Amino acid sequence: MIEVEHLRKEFRGVAAVRDLSFRAPDGAITGLLGSNGAGKTTTLRMISGALQPHGGQIRIDGLSLSQNPLQAQQRLGALLDHMGLYPRLTTRENLAYFGRMRGIPDTRLRHRIDEVLDILGLGALADRRTTGFSQGERMKVALGRAIIHSPRNLLLDEPTNGLDVPTVRGLRGLLQRMRDEGICVIFSSHVLEEVRALCDNVVVIAQGTVAAQGTADELCLRTRSSNLEEAFVQLTVPKEAIAC
Repeated sequence: MIEVEHLRKEFRGVAAVRDLSFRAPDGAITGLLGSNGAGKTTTLRMISGALQPHGGQIRIDGLSLSQNPLQAQQRLGALLDHMGLYPRLTTRENLAYFGRMRGIPDTRLRHRIDEVLDILGLGALADRRTTGFSQGERMKVALGRAIIHSPRNLLLDEPTNGLDVPTVRGLRGLLQRMRDEGICVIFSSHVLEEVRALCDNVVVIAQGTVAAQGTADELCLRTRSSNLEEAFVQLTVPKEAIAC
């Protein structure tokens, strides 16, 4: 479970995240929905520990990220972009490198790499260098890097960008299986169809703060909207802009 309370972050005096609070439970996919620049990526980077907040608290499975950073991060996997792979290393070698960084013993790591290769359907690419991989292939290896240490919490920042339809469908199926295994997944996107299809709970972010949260149906009911797109507009776009 991931808990965020009153999170704040500024860049050169400009607030990117303002008093943002939400809770992502175990066994559920929580969607962060917002327009570009709403603060989704900044929020995920703070949860991952890549950015330091200027205020607020982050707890991962009850552990404070600020007070117990190593223990909290060990419970967390993050796919914040499709980069970070070493192109001269094979898929297997990339997974081994990041597994050792996570402190997995070599005897356990070899078995875990085989598990991840099977889970992600990467067997045919296991011993190929990642240079020249397609966007979808890089995404799968990067996801393997994020889950190599079997984390109970997973952060995904718009992982379907640039992917073809079969790869997106495969990713959806994988995330649903992870959810059914009790893993806490936070999935950031600005694509409404993805959020509706995948997420059990939705946190709508606008201008760095939470505009609303609940299931997609609850958001539609709250805004008296017939679909999630209309609800999103009602929650995030100023009324004068809608009128125009």
